Amino acid sequence: MTDSTTPARTVTGERADLLNELAQARHFLRFTTRELTDEQAGQRTTASELCLGGLIKHVTATERSWAQFIVEGPSALGDFDSMTEEDFARRADEFRMLPGETLAGVLKEYEEVARRTDELVAGLPGLDVDHPLPKAPWFAPGARWSARRALIHIIAETAQHAGHADIIRESLDGAKSMG
Repeated sequence: MTDSTTPARTVTGERADLLNELAQARHFLRFTTRELTDEQAGQRTTASELCLGGLIKHVTATERSWAQFIVEGPSALGDFDSMTEEDFARRADEFRMLPGETLAGVLKEYEEVARRTDELVAGLPGLDVDHPLPKAPWFAPGARWSARRALIHIIAETAQHAGHADIIRESLDGAKSMG
C-alpha cells in the first residue's frame, strides 16, 4: 500500500515488508475517522476513555517514542519509576480530544510522525541495532530490543488500536472499516 507516508527513498526486502504492513495498519486507523466532525472524533462510545481522536493521538505518541528509542535508546521512553502525577495526567490526555484540538490537526501530526518514522527506517544502517529497555513493570529485566523489534511493536500497536477504532466508530454511527 502506498500513501503519503511512504518514504521517498526506495526500500526493498524486509524493510519494505515492514513499512508496507505499517502503512496498511495506519490506513485502517485513519480510515475510521473519515467524514467525522471534531465533536464525533472526541466522543466516547464505550466505557473506556477511548475516542477516535484520542486513539490517533496515542498511536502518534507511541510511534514517536519508539522511533526515538531506535535512535536514542531507553532515554527516549523515559523512566517509569520517576513519573509524576503530571506525567500520568499528560499520558491520560493522549486518549481524548482536548479543548481546541481538531481531528484535522491530530491527523496532520500523525502523518508527520509517520513520515519521519518511515524515513528513519529507510535510512537505518541495519535493523539489528539494539538498546536496553528502560526499567518498567511491563519489560523483562535486562531485555533489549532491536530496531526491528521496536518497529514490529509500532506495527502491533497501530493494528491493535485500528481494531479499537473500528469498534468505537461502529458504536458511534454504525460505519465499519471493513465488512
